[in-house]
Amino acid sequence: MALVARTESRLKALARPEDLVITADLADPPSRSTVVAQALAHFGRIDILINNAGLGVSAPAWRAPDEQVRYMFEVNFFAALELIQAVVPAMKKQRSGMIVNVGSTAGKIAMPWFTLYSATKFALGALTNGLRMELAHHGIRALIVCPGFVRTEFHRHVLGGPPNGAERRGRPGEVTAEECAQAIMDGIERNKRTVVIPRIAWALIVASRLFPVTVDNILRRANWFMSEEQEPPQP
Repeated sequence: MALVARTESRLKALARPEDLVITADLADPPSRSTVVAQALAHFGRIDILINNAGLGVSAPAWRAPDEQVRYMFEVNFFAALELIQAVVPAMKKQRSGMIVNVGSTAGKIAMPWFTLYSATKFALGALTNGLRMELAHHGIRALIVCPGFVRTEFHRHVLGGPPNGAERRGRPGEVTAEECAQAIMDGIERNKRTVVIPRIAWALIVASRLFPVTVDNILRRANWFMSEEQEPPQP
């Protein structure tokens, strides 16, 4: 594997001797093609690209700082897009490959305390679905992964500060990073289009399609508890 992140020491702690460690900030556009070039030079081919880099902005969409929003879109969407554009020519020559984009259940249902984060993940999902059709005749597959709450440091690093209650643990349906990784591996092996973890999240996704007003009201009330603006929603 080629492992890419900003912190070399943490990458090396995870890497096996046969892995390639690449230190890069994917928010920086020039680094994206460089990462792919390094991986190709080292391994000679890329079979699977997993776009997992991401961050959130904790602020209502109507007053979120423009600089933070653009930075989030740069990491969550444009970095993934440019890495895909850099790797597809090599996959086309191989006549095989798989693109795995790690989205979110927030990319299936808009989350009112994370509306703009949801927008990046909706975009990533649309990109994945389109790529699947565009690249099928080249033998290249595409998978969108939609985790719920994964037990990582994600909420500690949210731009604007984590939402109230984000530090809580033991949420219903919370999964570990290892469980999420296993679900991704299963999705790759079974050539799935979409992976949702935990599976119970499918119930909320389906409910949002069948009963959109009811789900909106539930999330609107949840937004009051997660928000700093302690003004209760009107019935």
